[in-house]
Amino acid sequence: MIISRDLLDEAVRRDIISANQRDRLVAFAVAADKPRYGDDATVDAVASGDEAMRLVGGGNDIFVTIGVVLVAAGLFFALTSVFGPQPMILFGILGVFLWGVAEFVTRQHRMRLSSTVLGIGFIACVTEILTNVMVDQFGLNLPENMVQLVAMRGNLGIAATIFFGTTIVAAIVYFWRFKVPIMAAVIAISTTGLVFSYGALFLYDGVTTGNIQVPLLEELPNLLRNALYIPLIAGLLIFGVGVMLDLHDRERITVWSDCAFWLHVVSAPLLVHPLFILSTGQEVVFGQVEPGTTATVLLAVLIFVFVFVALAIDRRSLLIPTLAYFGTLGIYYLVSSASENTGIPAFSLILLVVGALIMVFGAGWQRIRRLIITPMLPTSVLNKLPPIRVKQTA
Repeated sequence: MIISRDLLDEAVRRDIISANQRDRLVAFAVAADKPRYGDDATVDAVASGDEAMRLVGGGNDIFVTIGVVLVAAGLFFALTSVFGPQPMILFGILGVFLWGVAEFVTRQHRMRLSSTVLGIGFIACVTEILTNVMVDQFGLNLPENMVQLVAMRGNLGIAATIFFGTTIVAAIVYFWRFKVPIMAAVIAISTTGLVFSYGALFLYDGVTTGNIQVPLLEELPNLLRNALYIPLIAGLLIFGVGVMLDLHDRERITVWSDCAFWLHVVSAPLLVHPLFILSTGQEVVFGQVEPGTTATVLLAVLIFVFVFVALAIDRRSLLIPTLAYFGTLGIYYLVSSASENTGIPAFSLILLVVGALIMVFGAGWQRIRRLIITPMLPTSVLNKLPPIRVKQTA
């Protein structure tokens, strides 16, 4: 006889078992049925209502990570002394070394922080090699004047495709071999960079062929503001993929949930900044931030929307970059306007809201989810979202 989730929910309603016991049973069943990335601490943290630590696996993980960094640095300096300034050879050997270490650290022991550092190091080696290929084969050094920049146009499209495309392929292969979640962020960032490069080239070609009028100086802020639609769309797509992975793994047990964690970390900045600029009409050329009452209200609405979405999908990783951005923005505005205003700026309320949200959410995330999400969403939607877990007290 197989006990379904609906039967467990009915048992909770009849006070046969507690909600915490139901969630732990579900987490145990999912863990037994699917491969996990990490140790049993993930299951315990998720079942107890807390978001599992996605980066550090323990003291031994930190110890091994320090060793990996020291050995990699020592190897790099040793290779530099032997081969001299030859980046292709240096980073090629270093990349192979990091892959070999990952075969032991990641494949055999699944150390989280060490695996993340090894993955980032390997991708860094790949990008360094690609950068040198771009310089040697296409002569894509930083231009010193507009003439040199125009002369580079013929190779920019090919170079962007090779650079970002190869990085994406390398991240996919690395993930296929080692299942390191941060590769999802690498793929998302590289894809965004590739799309943005194509968008910039499309705009450039439109100007040179006369299909797009050259913007005047006073039109430049509006042009740059419209350019924010590219990262906004990319952020929405990355966020959508992250939500799909979350719905695929509602219990937050498998590696796909960890991939969703990094996708939300990447999508948050891509969403927050364009939405703030586009909704409030702020200056994006010289970084001027002077929101009035309307902009403050819109910013408060944005904070509420992001908080609600983060609560719905149970992702602090989406909320933390959002609140950090708004908090930094508020600090910037207060500092820049302190010498001119004698009263309390309206924008200071944003700082109070952000600080209060961080404190309150840190103390009772799952209880807040239950109080806000449960009455505002229909049961059919709630059943598809990550379950709301509240610790049971005696």
